[in-house]
Amino acid sequence: MAAYDLVSASPSGHFNLVLLDVMMPNQDGWQLLERLRAGGDETPAIFLTARSSVDERIKGLEIGADDYIIKPFAFAELMARIDAVLRRQSAKTALKFGPLSVDLVSRTVSIGSKAFELAAKEFSLLVELVKAGGEVVSRADLLELVWKIDFDPETNVVDVYIARLRRRLQPEGAKLIHTERGVGYYLKEDLSE
Repeated sequence: MAAYDLVSASPSGHFNLVLLDVMMPNQDGWQLLERLRAGGDETPAIFLTARSSVDERIKGLEIGADDYIIKPFAFAELMARIDAVLRRQSAKTALKFGPLSVDLVSRTVSIGSKAFELAAKEFSLLVELVKAGGEVVSRADLLELVWKIDFDPETNVVDVYIARLRRRLQPEGAKLIHTERGVGYYLKEDLSE
């Protein structure tokens, strides 16, 4: 499986971080990162490679890498750099998906100029859907991410909260949150449909 296909097919819809080498089979790491960024994927990325010229490092950073580490490297340094990139990523205070804006600090949600108040679990559920960037998030993943429990086939708590979220975000909510039958839920940017 090609690297781009692997990243695109991640079961949870996204990765926390991508480590790339410039020299990979089928396509190089630069091409992979360019494709991810062109597709709107903002997953943090670190190049870990033997390609060490200044021009190559600049190229990696200019196409969207968050860091560029040259081999050989100290494992402790790699871990520290990963932690630093993930800290910066988690420090982002707002998420956006189409007309939907989610402020993680004030815990407010707006669609266009209309603001909505959500309960804590509704807010957390919406955040996970926004983070998925339009990819389907399974009920099992939502149970784990929002409620911190393993999948229970007998529970319909996710479905109940999705219905509540759709009602709270009316009239836009019904057009924003979509169901993939038997799988889970996803957001759709175009509210005109």
